[in-house]
Amino acid sequence: MITWVWLSFLFGVMTLALLLFPHWRSAAWSYAQVCMGRVEALRSRWVGGTLQRGHVLTQDATRLAAQAKGHWLSHWRWALGLIVILLLPAGLVGWWALHMGRDLDGFDDRVEPGNRQVAQLLMGEHLVPPPALPPEVFTSADVEQVRPMLSSADRRWDQMDEVFVQRLLLVFKIMREEHGYDMALLEGYRSPERQDMLAARGSHVTQAKAWQSYHQYGLAADCAFVRAGRLVISEKDPWAQRGYALYGEVAEQVGLTWGGRWQMMDLGHVEWRKPGARLSAR
Repeated sequence: MITWVWLSFLFGVMTLALLLFPHWRSAAWSYAQVCMGRVEALRSRWVGGTLQRGHVLTQDATRLAAQAKGHWLSHWRWALGLIVILLLPAGLVGWWALHMGRDLDGFDDRVEPGNRQVAQLLMGEHLVPPPALPPEVFTSADVEQVRPMLSSADRRWDQMDEVFVQRLLLVFKIMREEHGYDMALLEGYRSPERQDMLAARGSHVTQAKAWQSYHQYGLAADCAFVRAGRLVISEKDPWAQRGYALYGEVAEQVGLTWGGRWQMMDLGHVEWRKPGARLSAR
């Protein structure tokens, strides 16, 4: 800040001096003309040199193009064979993925083999949804303020993908038994009409329109915590903040995608990006 004050002061002094003393103005104008002359001389030399270099480069490029053309005409079979060899592995992998019924590793939806405990729980235990909460829990004033239109949301577990339900219920179980958090389903399946209705309320509600959300495919769920029989949705609650962090870790351990990683964070949202699910469902 001090530097800008001093610069402004010096600029004001110089301007005032030029206005009050004619010989200062003459000296400044003479110096400016000398500088302009030097700049013009440099520009002329640079333009002349550039034109000469450009002519030389044009000749070189023409010569190289003629040589490349002759080389291609005499060796085109080798070049074509090299291109085929380079494209062959990618083509074989793509054909295998499309026709052999196997997903590429980057899109494999199976649980990581390193997490054997989670894999065994998913394979060997059929979990059941928790008892439904009273409807008034979802219609209280504090809940409606954070999640408008929640009272009309679909909370039927049987409307969602069965495998996704088992993963989500496993998250509920781990959160309760290992971390002491009871959880509730706020919304599972969401119709295209409701998705458009929510999107119309603004980007602060959702940025996804109909068929752009995994809710329409029964592969997404919005969840919250239950404490003393009441929903705790507020993200400002310290207890809930810690719970959301644990919830995201557990969800990712069982192969789900957590909305807390997104640019527009949705801490209670999880989804299973099941390969081919969108196309088959539609």
